[in-house]
Amino acid sequence: MPILGIMASQISGHLFAPSGAYDSIATVTLSSTASNISFTSIPATYTHLQIRGIGKQATTTANGPSLYYNGISTGTSYAFHNLYGNGSSAAANGFASQPYDSSMSLIGTGSEYTAFIIDILDYANTNKYKTTRALTGLDKNGSGEVYLHSNVFMSTNAISQIDIFNGYVWQQYTQFALYGVKGA
Repeated sequence: MPILGIMASQISGHLFAPSGAYDSIATVTLSSTASNISFTSIPATYTHLQIRGIGKQATTTANGPSLYYNGISTGTSYAFHNLYGNGSSAAANGFASQPYDSSMSLIGTGSEYTAFIIDILDYANTNKYKTTRALTGLDKNGSGEVYLHSNVFMSTNAISQIDIFNGYVWQQYTQFALYGVKGA
């Protein structure tokens, strides 16, 4: 039976994505609290990387965690732009020469969880800087916020390690999943 004009057999095939185009590399689900999550020894066999997750921090002060690539967490190797809104207002900002990637500016506190998707484009290409785009969102029991991020890691080295440092404490059940994306 057609689904929106598409046969069900087309959905299970390669209509939307070829089989194996999107592979799970690693998943971390916290059984207790932690301040840092690391993905190490990332293979250079994909075109892009994607991190999907849901998490919250222990503090009631809403501060976003930082992403570091290849252990670089000092200096001026990162720059970013953020666009965010809460349903009644919107704002934007940007920063150059930073010591971190801000793809996760928004993190839930207390009982709130933030959902996020982070794409790290051309992470293994040694001929260009690495671009990151991210979408994060948070429901605050009827209100909420959404953020769009764009970041650049000013290094031509392939990314083989990603550290997600909270600066506070990631709460139990926070989850991060790293995927490899093949293709163009």
